[in-house]
Amino acid sequence: MKAVHFGAGNIGRGFVGLLLSNAGYELVFADVADALIDALANSDSYSVHEVGDDPRTTEVRGYSALNSAKQADELTAAIASADIVTTAVGAHILKFVAPAIAAGIAARPAGAPKVAVMACENAINGTDILRGEVESAYAGDDLAERALFANTAVDRIVPAQAPDAGLDVTVENYFEWAIETPPFQGDVPTIPGVTWVDDLEPYIERKLFTVNTGHATAAWFGYAAGIEKISDALADASVAAKVADALADTKSLIVTKHGVDDAVQTAYVSKILRRFANPNLPDTTLRVGRGPLRKLSRHDRFISPAAQLAERGLPANGLLAAIGAGLAFDSADDPEAVELQRLLAELSSEQAVTQITGLEADHPLYAAVLQVFQAHQQG
Repeated sequence: MKAVHFGAGNIGRGFVGLLLSNAGYELVFADVADALIDALANSDSYSVHEVGDDPRTTEVRGYSALNSAKQADELTAAIASADIVTTAVGAHILKFVAPAIAAGIAARPAGAPKVAVMACENAINGTDILRGEVESAYAGDDLAERALFANTAVDRIVPAQAPDAGLDVTVENYFEWAIETPPFQGDVPTIPGVTWVDDLEPYIERKLFTVNTGHATAAWFGYAAGIEKISDALADASVAAKVADALADTKSLIVTKHGVDDAVQTAYVSKILRRFANPNLPDTTLRVGRGPLRKLSRHDRFISPAAQLAERGLPANGLLAAIGAGLAFDSADDPEAVELQRLLAELSSEQAVTQITGLEADHPLYAAVLQVFQAHQQG
């Protein structure tokens, strides 16, 4: 069995690649980072250190590495003989890896089993995004006969690593990798640790609107309070209360929309907050808060749940407060934060709401978000 994984960074090595390796797949990492690929190609192993209630270290061996910018033929051949292709590159990068995936699928022998393509990104239905890009790059008319595309939901906190960590990765104990089953038509691969589900949407929204919403809320309020570490931010009563308010809103949506039992979602939220507070994870408010334009976009972790609540006539005050904190995230080290501040300085409140959040004036959430923007720009 062979798996090609795009994205040899911390998540690739410490989560997706780890599980595929543990499942017995011959693992091929693909990336454009020269130094990283060279380090992997010249190493026999790396270690994944899990920290938390049950600390452990796993050594990953038996992998290879390809530079997807310089070894196109070798990458095509690897995909042509692979059983699984996964990505952990960021949803905005999928369009750049799609042509290589399309070339590899086209090179597969006639009659070979379908290769399973799965995007493991912090995005709703990221594989659908990838499939659209692959379809655009694929020259033939037999893509459906050669590949299947399955959406996934992934959850594991992988903080910024120590400068001297090398290829080793420190991660939290907890993880969840949910994959939809319908594309496999009853023949799912054996990957220990994967949760196979018929309907992925509740898992995607539960994760995105709890883990990602809560993480960014803690980061933005913590950063504003001058707190460096996420765990310290959660130890601050004021920040913790604001995170709880935002997650009370998203809990309301998950319970109402997906029929999840209130007690079950309450327990899930509590578990997430304990994960954020893990002092063994050296994560920072600056790192987690980065990318405010993406995080404040229409279908991401704040505007999407708040909009869905507004559409149901339900309040979203905790999320609105977090959106305001996101507008105040001002770091010269983050290009998105710099661009956000430029837009807020140059555009009217109405223009900024539309451009940054994607909300139109007739949406039931628009007026409340406009007030948040106006208060920030006038403050």
